[in-house]
Amino acid sequence: MKLGVISFAHMHAFSYTKALQGIEGVELAGIADPVEDRGRKYAEYFGTAYYQDYHELLSQGLDGVIVTSENVHHKEHVLAAAAAGVHVLCEKPLSTNIQDAQVMIDACKASGVLLQTAFPVRYHAAVVRAKQMVDDGKLGRILAMKGTNRGRNPGGWFIDPELSGGGAVIDHTVHVADIMRWITGAEVKDVYAEVDHLISESPIDDCGILTMEFHNGVFATLDCSWSRNKEFPTWGDVTLEIVGSAGTLSVNATSQKLHVYTDDSGYRHHAWGDSMDVSLIRDFVSSISSGATEASVTGEDGLKALAVAVAAYRSSESHRAITMSEL
Repeated sequence: MKLGVISFAHMHAFSYTKALQGIEGVELAGIADPVEDRGRKYAEYFGTAYYQDYHELLSQGLDGVIVTSENVHHKEHVLAAAAAGVHVLCEKPLSTNIQDAQVMIDACKASGVLLQTAFPVRYHAAVVRAKQMVDDGKLGRILAMKGTNRGRNPGGWFIDPELSGGGAVIDHTVHVADIMRWITGAEVKDVYAEVDHLISESPIDDCGILTMEFHNGVFATLDCSWSRNKEFPTWGDVTLEIVGSAGTLSVNATSQKLHVYTDDSGYRHHAWGDSMDVSLIRDFVSSISSGATEASVTGEDGLKALAVAVAAYRSSESHRAITMSEL
C-alpha cells in the first residue's frame, strides 16, 4: 500500500507520518509541501521523495493520502485527492466553513473514496472504555456532560484567521464535540457561547465557553481555550465528565503520564500510554486495505463537529443561543 502526506504545516503531520512508517506493508511514497525547505527537511528525515506540487504526489499511484495543511487548504487538497481516486484522511477541523466541508464530502462520495476526519481522541483507550460503559448502560440515562480542551496557543498560521478560520474555538471545540456526539449517539440541538481574546498578544479568540443542548435532552459545557502558558508541561487536557442517572464518569485523555521533577528542567510530564495518533493511522490504513465503503470517523462526523464551532462563533457575536438548523 502506498500513502503520501500533503503539507507539514500542521504539527500532527510528524506523528502521523511516523505512525505510517511503523505499519508493515505500507510505503511512504512521498511528501508534498509548498514550503520547499520544510518539505525537503521532512522528506529527508523520513527517507522519502519530496514534491513541491501535490498533484505530482497524487499521480504516484497512491492508495491514500494524509492532508495536514492549513485549514483553509483542506478543501483544495481533498478535492484533488478525490479526483485522483485516492482515499483521504483529513486533519481537523474538516474545513473552515460548513459549505466547503459538504463539498468535500460530496466529492469523495462521487469518486468512491473514503474521507476520514482525523479525530484521534476517539481512539484513546479511556475514551473507548467510556463509550462502552455508556452503551452498556452502566451510567443509566445520560443527563449532562462537562468537557475541556485547554492547550497552548500554537502561534504561526493558527492565529491567522485567513488560514485557520478562527482561533481556539474552531481548533479545540471539534475534538470534544465529536466525542460527546459519539458517546451519546445524539446530535447537538443548539449552542450558546462566550468567545473572547483575553490572553495572547495576537488579536485572535483564545478563550471560549460553550453550552450545548442535545436533541435527547442532554446538556453539556465545554472550555475550549488556549489558556496554557508556554512552559506548561503538556499540550493540553482533554477531559470529559459524564453525569448519568446511575453514576458519574470522569475521563482524562492526557492522564497516561508520569510527573517528572528535575533540577535542569523543573516539572515535566513523561508520557507512557497508548498513542492516539498511531491508532488513528492504523485504522485509516485498515479501512483502505479492507475495502471499507465508509471510514470509521466520517466526513459527516467532521462536518457535525465543525458546525458546533461555527454555531459558537455566531452565538458569541449575536449574544444569543444558535439553533443548529439556522446554520
